[in-house]
Amino acid sequence: MLDTLTGRVQDALKFVAGKSSISEKNIADTVEAIKIALLEADVNLRVVRRFVNATIEEAKGEKVLRSVDPGQQFVKIVYDKLTGYLGGTRQDLQLKGPDTISIILMLGLQGSGKTTSSAKLAARLKKEGRKPLLAACDLIRPAAVEQLAVLGARCGVPVHREDGAQDSVAVFKHALAYAQQNMIDTLIIDTTGRLQIDEPMMAELVRLKNAAHPDELLLVADSMTGQSAVEIAKTFDEKIGLSGVILTKFDSDTRGGAALSLKTITGKPLKFIGTGEKIEDFEAFHPERVASRILGMGDIVSLVEKAQEFVDEKAAQELQKKMESESFTLEDYLFQLKTVKKMGSISSMIEMIPGMAGQVNEDDLEKAELKKHEVIISSMTRKERANYLIIGPARRTRIARGSGTSVAEVGRLLKRFEKMRTMLKKMSKMSRNPAAAQAFFSRMGGQ
Repeated sequence: MLDTLTGRVQDALKFVAGKSSISEKNIADTVEAIKIALLEADVNLRVVRRFVNATIEEAKGEKVLRSVDPGQQFVKIVYDKLTGYLGGTRQDLQLKGPDTISIILMLGLQGSGKTTSSAKLAARLKKEGRKPLLAACDLIRPAAVEQLAVLGARCGVPVHREDGAQDSVAVFKHALAYAQQNMIDTLIIDTTGRLQIDEPMMAELVRLKNAAHPDELLLVADSMTGQSAVEIAKTFDEKIGLSGVILTKFDSDTRGGAALSLKTITGKPLKFIGTGEKIEDFEAFHPERVASRILGMGDIVSLVEKAQEFVDEKAAQELQKKMESESFTLEDYLFQLKTVKKMGSISSMIEMIPGMAGQVNEDDLEKAELKKHEVIISSMTRKERANYLIIGPARRTRIARGSGTSVAEVGRLLKRFEKMRTMLKKMSKMSRNPAAAQAFFSRMGGQ
């Protein structure tokens, strides 16, 4: 996620990071490197110019040059500017209370992920306690209605569909009537899309908007298209009016041009991001957290929130006790491996840890090592998983044969596990001591 931009910005900040004193030349060199990084990330030229001018103006002030720690002060300025251009603060959906129906109009071109995002949003709102209904009003794209029905069934959200219908406004009205009769509090409308913007599509969307009087008009755009996504958002806003944007394929976007340009160019906030193909791969967009990731400062808050979705609180407390007492076993490790697989890619979680962005290759770690660890542990007996110290040469040979690996690979796993137990004990204690944790992660970032 934004790997290229993150790497370039972090390289640029090496001009000033950790310096006890910095000069105007240090600042100029750093800002020039950041400017090149932003342009390569396909950030809008006007946005880059504003960013550069504002950063230089603030950084050359007496407050920075004569600061106790000018390097950190400058990094803070860059962080604040990035946060601002990403939108400033988190923008929630403006929905009504449970006694009335909130209407969300989903807009976008074909291929942007509009139908999938409609289902993902419905699943998210259902999880938050709302009662959503999906309305299949994309009557142009072949199989759009069927796709929405399949996705709705997968996430347990009802779908109003009318096979053979030709009027999207009529379908909406029937869906609204159904919602009123069935205590639905959120109606999400999947609208028509085209391969490109044209007048017939816009005319139909305006007609649907006038009939629905939606509380939210959300454009779904492909983040991989960079400035094209920004221009599409600008056109939709001028023709129909938007309340926010959802960027899909954000997990594959190494540049970040669309995210950094959208708010400045359109004035509309980025509200959600699609981070994968699964229904649950859909996150609220937090500008300050993304800015933190770009600077290599991690995003511990998001990591904890993600973990809480998959880990039972009681099980987490038991695991905490095991970590502190060093009674963490290979059985516990196997459970954690399976949990981690549910949470998403390893690389996406590693980049949330301060100082670790770009340090782990997903192919090497996720696809090879962790899967291999799971196979090896699965080939052990319960007694061996409970006490790894009993695994001698004969047992290692049997485990290697059973897992299709080598004795050396089994040995490496056991050594890593032993080191991990020690590390987990330290980290579990730091969770009760924030100051110690911050110091630990700072050292990690400096390695």
